[in-house]
Amino acid sequence: MSGKMTAPKVKARKGGDKLTMITAYDFPTAQIVDRAGAEIILVGDSLANVVLGYDATIKVTLDVMIHHTAAVARAKPNGLIVGDMPWLSYHTSIEDTVTNAGRLVREAGAEAVKLEGGKKRLDMINAVLGAEIPVMGHLGLTPQSVHAMGGYRVQGKQAAGAYELLSDAHALADAGVFSIVLEGVPDILAEIVTKEIDVPTIGIGAGVHCDGQVLVLHDLLGLGGGEYLPKFVRQYARLADDAVAAVEQYFDDVRSGAFPADDETYHMPDESAQILRELVAGPRDPGRKLAADDLMADEAMER
Repeated sequence: MSGKMTAPKVKARKGGDKLTMITAYDFPTAQIVDRAGAEIILVGDSLANVVLGYDATIKVTLDVMIHHTAAVARAKPNGLIVGDMPWLSYHTSIEDTVTNAGRLVREAGAEAVKLEGGKKRLDMINAVLGAEIPVMGHLGLTPQSVHAMGGYRVQGKQAAGAYELLSDAHALADAGVFSIVLEGVPDILAEIVTKEIDVPTIGIGAGVHCDGQVLVLHDLLGLGGGEYLPKFVRQYARLADDAVAAVEQYFDDVRSGAFPADDETYHMPDESAQILRELVAGPRDPGRKLAADDLMADEAMER
């Protein structure tokens, strides 16, 4: 990637090279995905599940999203930082929506925000765009609507629902979003949407025809401890297993005395150590003053 990614650069990639998007939730994960070349970094409300241990994304608040987005921004990644607007942060009023989107930008350092929903969110999306904040749309399986959908279900499998989603995609693109996430939809629907709208589509469980793809970092890296994963997730590593093995080895080394080793231990100069031994061996004199030659300046801690 050449230079800092921006919302206009993402939009200009429509029909070009596939866009790479991944989640990150804190400073170290932002550094990791940035080093790997992430073009779009989503600070997703999925942190409710994979970082905070909740059973649904609706448990996370705006303040929590700001906290985590700010940590990602402090890594100064080249990828575009997109902050997820959590449930109820854009559902009550236009004024609240703009204020909340503005907090993600001003306080957290987001460079764009993502909102779930189609035509029923147009007033909110238009208001945020009017405040000069780039907006990424999100259609299909929208996790914040889990109760209304009756669970995490593939959307648009029937013609009527698919056509409605296509209509929503046109409405969002016409409003001025710079891209749209398509989650949990049949590949033929994602292909049609991608061909018909003039902004990039980012797929997650939407097949290969989208303009880009996104996955949750913890799913990709196998950091979740082996729980159920959606069909569309491909694990490229099993870091949770590696981490458990590493910690087990550390515990074994502690028990056996193999840790810490001599080169992992701080030492006194021999002369000072001898003086200390003599002081301990002799009569205790709390008021004793050591000669200046016996005093050694502490050295900076070695890393």
